[in-house]
Amino acid sequence: MTAGKSAGSINRQIVEVIPALRAFARTFYQNQNDADDLVQETLVRALAHLHHFQEGTRLKSWMFTIMRNTFCTRYRIARREAVGTAECISSHESVQPEQEWRLRGHELETACSNLPEKYRSAFEFIFIDGRSYEEAAEHFHCPIGTIKSRVNRARRHLMMELQ
Repeated sequence: MTAGKSAGSINRQIVEVIPALRAFARTFYQNQNDADDLVQETLVRALAHLHHFQEGTRLKSWMFTIMRNTFCTRYRIARREAVGTAECISSHESVQPEQEWRLRGHELETACSNLPEKYRSAFEFIFIDGRSYEEAAEHFHCPIGTIKSRVNRARRHLMMELQ
């Protein structure tokens, strides 16, 4: 801006451009609040850099350029930051340490190895291999009730040893 233009004249021209800025902002944002924020930021930047405005150029075009550049800057920043798109540890209530589960697993293995053979084999066949009681009865050549009894005794032994 040169000394030939008065500050009052430029300010009036800026106020006259505001409706056009609002309409242009709506091409960038559907949300009215976002569009209004863009208009406000454009006005702040234009007023802060008014000394760069060259007399003889169109004020409206200059301000539209500021708005477009402001939008592009906001877009690049928003895309780079991408809030909420990645899985964040803060979204989990708590994260349990896995060392405890490993220790408990080793304790369970030790406790299983201490079971009498007939209990351990029935327990492993049902719970480790994931087979049915019927399959276990066929495999061990005994009634289903015997398998259920052995598995139940194995559970009790494990509960006593793991307490």
